Amino acid sequence: MIKLIFIYFIALNSLSSETIYKVPIKGTIDLGLPPFIKRVISVAEKDNASAIIFEINTFGGRVDAATQIKDAILGSKVPTIAFINRRAISAGALISLSCEKIYMTEGGLLGAATAVDMSGKKGSEKVISFMREEMASTAEKRGRNTEIARGMVDEELMFTHLVIKGDSIIVNDIEGRKEGKLISLTTEQALKYNISDGKAETLNELINLLGYSELVLKENIENWSEKLVRFLTNPVVASLLTTFGFLGILFELQSPGWGIPGVVGLICLILSLSASYIAQLATISDMLLIIAGFSLIMLEAFVIPGFGVVGISGIGIVVYGLYLLLIPNVPVGEEVLSNATDGFMIGLLGAIIGIYLLLKLMVKTKFWKQLTAPGSQKKEDGYTNSFGWESLIDQIGVADTDLHPSGWVRVEDKRFFMISEGDFIEKGSSVKILSVDGNRVLVKKL
Repeated sequence: MIKLIFIYFIALNSLSSETIYKVPIKGTIDLGLPPFIKRVISVAEKDNASAIIFEINTFGGRVDAATQIKDAILGSKVPTIAFINRRAISAGALISLSCEKIYMTEGGLLGAATAVDMSGKKGSEKVISFMREEMASTAEKRGRNTEIARGMVDEELMFTHLVIKGDSIIVNDIEGRKEGKLISLTTEQALKYNISDGKAETLNELINLLGYSELVLKENIENWSEKLVRFLTNPVVASLLTTFGFLGILFELQSPGWGIPGVVGLICLILSLSASYIAQLATISDMLLIIAGFSLIMLEAFVIPGFGVVGISGIGIVVYGLYLLLIPNVPVGEEVLSNATDGFMIGLLGAIIGIYLLLKLMVKTKFWKQLTAPGSQKKEDGYTNSFGWESLIDQIGVADTDLHPSGWVRVEDKRFFMISEGDFIEKGSSVKILSVDGNRVLVKKL
C-alpha cells in the first residue's frame, strides 16, 4: 500500500512539471505589475513548472517597479525566458536581462535604458549611476556583457573592443559605442554580442525551439485584486485618495462624534496606504510616521483641550508621510522630488476645490433638502424647536466624558450631549446646567 502511494506521488510530481507559464509584460511598467509577477512565479514554483516565458513589448516605465520585477525573476527557482516581441526599452531592458534566456523577434529592439523624468529630461548622476550598475550587475549575473549593459544607460561611455566568449572583437556596428550615444541593440546585434540567445517570430515557434511543444502552456493574467492595486497606485488616484482621506479626517475633528466625513476619510487612507504597501511604495517607516502623526492628532482632539502645537505637529507629520508615499524607494533626482511635490499640492488643491463644488451643488439638490429639511415647520402651525429639556436648567449633573468644549453629561440616569462655556471639563466633574436652547444645553463646572 505504501509503495502504491509513493508511486502515485512520484507520478503526480512528474505530471505537475509538464507545464510552462506565459506572462505578458506589455504597456507601461508601473507599481501594480510586480505583485502580479511575484504571484505567477510563486505559483509556477509550487507547480514545478518547466519554465516561465515573459512576453515583453514595452517602452519602459518606473525604475522602482522594474527593480522589484528583476529581483523576483533573479530569485525564481523556475527557469525564466524573455521573449521580446518587438521591443524591450528602458525598464523593459532591465527585466529582459534578468531572465536566464532572451529570444527576440525579427526587427526587435533592446536597450535605451537611461533614467529620465516625466518631461524626458535625463536624471541626475546619482540616478544614472544606480541604473547603470543595476543593469551591469544583472548582466553579470546572467553571463552577459556588462559594458553593453552600462552603455544602454550612460551615453558618456565609449569602447572599441569587447570580450565575447573569451575572444576580443572589434565593435563597429553599434552606434551607441560612441560617446554621446546610448546603446540600443537590434535582434541581429543582440545575437552577435551574446545578449540574446536566439530568434523566434511567434510564441509557438519559441516553444518548439525550446523543446516544450509537448508541455501544457498556462497563460496568466492579472486578477481583480492586482488590477485594483494598479488602479490605486496610479499617481492621480493615489494623490486624490490621500488628500480626500486627510481632509475627511480634518472635517471630522471639527464636529462632535463620528460621521460620514470620518468614514470616507478613513476608507480613502486605508485604500491608499494598503495599495502603496503592497506595491512596496510605502515602507514600514512611512507607515509608522503616518500612524505617529494621526496619534498626535487624536491626542489633541480627545485628551488635550483646544488645538495647539501637538495637533499642528500631527498634521505636519501626516502631510510629510503622505508626501513620502509618492517618492520611489530607489535613488531619485531633484526632478522626481519636484514632480512628487507638484503632484501632491495639485492633488490637495484639487480635493479642496472638489469638495467645495460638491457641497455647493449638493445643497441645491432635492435630495439634500429632503434630508436636511423634510418639511417646513412653522411656529404658527404649532411647531417648536424645544426638546422639552427646559426643566434641566439649574440642575446638577456629572460629566460622563471629557467636555472640550462638548461631551456627554449624565443627569438623573439619563445622558445628554452638552457644551461647556468654553472651559475644558474633565470626566467625572460636577456641572450645573445654565441654559437650554433647543438641543443646545450650556453647562459650567462646579
